[in-house]
Amino acid sequence: MKLWLDGRLQDSESARVSVFDHGLTVGDGVFETAKTVDGRPFALTRHLDRLSRSALGLGLPEPDHDEVRRACAAVLEANPMPLGRLRITYTGGHGPLGSDRGEHGPTLVVALGEATRRPDSTAVITVPWTRNERGTLTGLKTTSYAENVVALARAREQGASEALFANTVGQLCEGTGSNVFVVLDGEIHTPPVASGCLAGITRALTAEWTGARETDLPLDVLERADEIFLTSSLRDVQGVHWADGRELPGAPGPVTAKAMRIFDERAGNDLDP
Repeated sequence: MKLWLDGRLQDSESARVSVFDHGLTVGDGVFETAKTVDGRPFALTRHLDRLSRSALGLGLPEPDHDEVRRACAAVLEANPMPLGRLRITYTGGHGPLGSDRGEHGPTLVVALGEATRRPDSTAVITVPWTRNERGTLTGLKTTSYAENVVALARAREQGASEALFANTVGQLCEGTGSNVFVVLDGEIHTPPVASGCLAGITRALTAEWTGARETDLPLDVLERADEIFLTSSLRDVQGVHWADGRELPGAPGPVTAKAMRIFDERAGNDLDP
């Protein structure tokens, strides 16, 4: 496998990032994960725009979109595969062993891994920890991902593929790497960005293409929703058949199944919507 580091393609086995990189020592970095289909990235413009928003939110220099596009193209050409996970990581670069940043400039890494199509439905749990809707990193896709690692491990222990968080005021927020939608009386709802959730790329497209409403939702809406589904770059739209022990028979339900069809059709017709 080939990846992009230090302005050029390198072998994944020999490529090295400094042990003093701020992304490693203090999690000072941002990233994006995009789906690739037959060597072409999906919604790359939207991903690069969010990468810039996250970087500026951390006080990092804005990444050069042309450079990132060149890096993505080179990595995709060097690693042909039908379905892939394209990871763009942009960190504070070489720095001191502390929170202060160094003077060496950012590090850019672009790598690609194989992906498989997700099942049409999955199981989720809720976790006792909360998202802070007023935190410093709220709304930014940063490499400070440890709380997601812990929550996802809890989900795996219980036979689920995702863990869902409430925010500090008890509202439904998001998953460790996904956004969540619920169907109530035939209408699709998803928590607003103000809840503390990440403004997901697939979330935005799904809401736009299905007419879903942004609604403040209590966490216990999961106990009474007619249907539940998740969205993310690798899941696209995925139904939920089990939530905290509650079975949702027939998942994906009719509204979710329609959302899945719409997303597949629209995304198939335009790889950079």
